[in-house]
Amino acid sequence: SFEGRVEVYHDGKWGTICDDQWDDRDAEVVCRQLGLSGTPKALSWAHYGQGSGPILLDEVQCSGNELSLDQCKKSDWGQQNCDHIEDAGVSCNPFTGTDVQLCQLDCCPLLLPPLAEGTVRLAGGRSPSEGRVEVYYNGDWGTVCDDGWTDLGAQVVCRQLGFR
Repeated sequence: SFEGRVEVYHDGKWGTICDDQWDDRDAEVVCRQLGLSGTPKALSWAHYGQGSGPILLDEVQCSGNELSLDQCKKSDWGQQNCDHIEDAGVSCNPFTGTDVQLCQLDCCPLLLPPLAEGTVRLAGGRSPSEGRVEVYYNGDWGTVCDDGWTDLGAQVVCRQLGFR
């Protein structure tokens, strides 16, 4: 999945992040840390539901260039003045530049924007940064034959997906 409530692991436990100062630069760092490309968007007020357990971070202020939240300016771990109604979330929308409409329950279908020809994705991997290479072409997803496949091709796909 490319969106949800942000939770961090620190000192042996998982916890949420308070949305005070939470913005798209923070979301950009979270998306980068998770290895997700796309348009980063910060969401506030427990948009993806309230967490439980500790609220571990508050006042997160990233510049957007950091590799992980650990490198961002923030309150000390566990120092916060929030309730779970302020849990921070992010969307790392892979459909760059367009919105995705999600509906409650079964009231309507998931509406996704049309994909551009040549869009690539990884499928069947154990993490978002690995898997079988698939390409969107002529309205369908297809695989890539490995004849002549080299590290150079893999590097191109990784760059297309926003990896370094």
